[in-house]
Amino acid sequence: MAYNQDLLDYHEDLYPSRIGNTPHLFERRDPVFYGQSPGSGPLNQEQVEFYEKKGYLFFQDLFSQKEIQRYRDELKVLSDTASVKKAPQTILEPERQEVRSIFDIHRTNELFDRLSRDKRIVNIITQLLNSRVYIHQSRINYKPGFQGKEFYWHSDFETWHQEDGMPRMRALSCSITLTENSFYNGPLMLIPQSHWYFLCCVGKTPKDHYKSSLRKQEYGVPDNESLRRLVDIGGIVAPRGPAGSVIFFECNLMHGSNSNISPWPRSNIFFVYNSMENTLVQPYCGLEPRPEYIANRDFIPI
Repeated sequence: MAYNQDLLDYHEDLYPSRIGNTPHLFERRDPVFYGQSPGSGPLNQEQVEFYEKKGYLFFQDLFSQKEIQRYRDELKVLSDTASVKKAPQTILEPERQEVRSIFDIHRTNELFDRLSRDKRIVNIITQLLNSRVYIHQSRINYKPGFQGKEFYWHSDFETWHQEDGMPRMRALSCSITLTENSFYNGPLMLIPQSHWYFLCCVGKTPKDHYKSSLRKQEYGVPDNESLRRLVDIGGIVAPRGPAGSVIFFECNLMHGSNSNISPWPRSNIFFVYNSMENTLVQPYCGLEPRPEYIANRDFIPI
């Protein structure tokens, strides 16, 4: 589906980035919690207030070990399938042939499609965004023991805004852990409260940037001084727990993860839910949209 040109006239660029040589931070211009009151879904007032202030929520054991084992088995099948490794949706580790990520998994795999619609996830998402949602992006992240490379600090929204044309901060990520997240295997790290600030990054986006950025991002990357300021405000947390835990985090929250040099893998399923009132327009970087397996333009509500 073509990008929504009609919306472009109504959405000025409130979050300009990659337009100069000097990075700078400014306060977000959108709400965090879009609901009218916490009583409209499974989250209580304390949880909603924590999410609004910190930018994330963490639930241990939201999925049973029996459920998680099915997903782990499917991951093994996918990573061992030659046609999957050759597909454009599959990203390999830099300088190696191990699978790093498989995108668009909700549209290519029935098991993960059902998971993306699970009410335990979707009811929380719709409460926070106060609207119907569709899946903007889905992927499996593999981070094998000894070899899994890092994901450097970044705000997803900065990339989705610039390279996909997501107008506003009304999206939410959900990471379902398929292996234990420990101190040692490169867990997801978050900078609480960083979602209150938008970082205007430097460097003009090159054509077909996604072909290299999905392995190692070089544009839309925060500078050291801005990161230091954000960490001074909110610190760094790394939610840890058994397989089956779920991390929900706001689209503009700074996050990343270290390389995995432990023997233990760290894999997760990652779904991004965007509001049906925030569908994509033409990318703000002025280039053609990224492929649909990275930025879904079907806009089919769950």
